[in-house]
Amino acid sequence: MEKVNLRSFKQKARHHKKTFKRFLGKVEKNPPRGLDKIAEKIDAEVWGEVDCLSCANCCKTMTPTFTEKDIKRISAHLEMTPDSFKSKWLHFEKKDKDWVNNKQPCQFLNLKDNKCSIYIVRPESCAGFPHLKKKKMTEYIHVHQQNVEYCPATYKMVERMMERIEV
Repeated sequence: MEKVNLRSFKQKARHHKKTFKRFLGKVEKNPPRGLDKIAEKIDAEVWGEVDCLSCANCCKTMTPTFTEKDIKRISAHLEMTPDSFKSKWLHFEKKDKDWVNNKQPCQFLNLKDNKCSIYIVRPESCAGFPHLKKKKMTEYIHVHQQNVEYCPATYKMVERMMERIEV
């Protein structure tokens, strides 16, 4: 498993962003036969290569959405009320109607080792990230189009898809 060089990744992602997004858009409009099986196979390959703990770019540059269920679970773990948890660490985005972090990087990320201090009770959006092998890949293309510039695993997935799929 290779460690992620975040600086190099960000340069590559910036350079290929438009090409990758255009490719994903074509896949979304005209999905190839067996797309979900292809994604599942690539997913296994990618996770054999990407070491998330050497990166944590998602936790450094993005914010998860916190559901009410997440808020209850995490606040109980931290021995806080849901309201005190929200007022200390979150704000409500009216546009998307989501509870999100007040700051970046995430307050629960240890920047020394890239580990999450609430990993066992982390938000569902963190647990599922980067959503590479959702059953209906076409329903998550818009998510991959966004994540390709933040997540080396998503970047590698799209890179591999481009090698195997003609659009």
